[in-house]
Amino acid sequence: MQPPHRTADPYADTDVIDERAPRANQSVVFAFALAGAVFGWPLAWALMALQLLVGLTFGRRYCLSCLAYFELIQPRIGEGRLEDSRPPRLANQMGFVFLTAASVSWWLGAETLGTVLAVLVAALALLAAVTGFCTGCELYKLSARLRGISARHHDRIEVGDLDGFPAADRNIVQFTHPICSDCREWDDRLAAAGTPRVTIDVRESPGLAEKYGIAVVPTIFAVDREGAVIERLA
Repeated sequence: MQPPHRTADPYADTDVIDERAPRANQSVVFAFALAGAVFGWPLAWALMALQLLVGLTFGRRYCLSCLAYFELIQPRIGEGRLEDSRPPRLANQMGFVFLTAASVSWWLGAETLGTVLAVLVAALALLAAVTGFCTGCELYKLSARLRGISARHHDRIEVGDLDGFPAADRNIVQFTHPICSDCREWDDRLAAAGTPRVTIDVRESPGLAEKYGIAVVPTIFAVDREGAVIERLA
């Protein structure tokens, strides 16, 4: 039975994640990467890479640092803000690649290269754990734009795609997720503003999310009665 303060089941609602969970995971990555570099333990890098791969492949129930956070820490401190889980997932993929490369380099005799790669992982993981700035997450957003799936590439939304489009001079089109913290804050803000609005739940309308390149939620546009984008709000 999940604690009453949770709005998202960490093992079922995998399209969102408590923002503090990736930071906890990055703390573990930092510890393993640094230990391997300081003590010359490439096995530490390999074990951390394996754990990242297992979590990425089989889900959070098989990620030890995730289990520690969701079962031991979160029930005591409460649920944090919920964010899109795709950017931190890319960060984990990058961690797996770099730590694997570090351990293989060491075992092939390129100890300096292996250490440099591991120290780089440790530094970025520490930065993410302490400040919340996630390099992999930022690269995810950049790669989305470069691959043409960013909503910024669209200057029009087809009004025929939107059920209940109000067709006012200024309308809000909001791509959202019902348990995303930022989405709920925007819900309150937009409701208070009173601008005609249509919301699209990306879980229920994945086709529209893909069509308009919604890389992260919330993504919110102001459009005119013909669907031309006036402004991107989020």
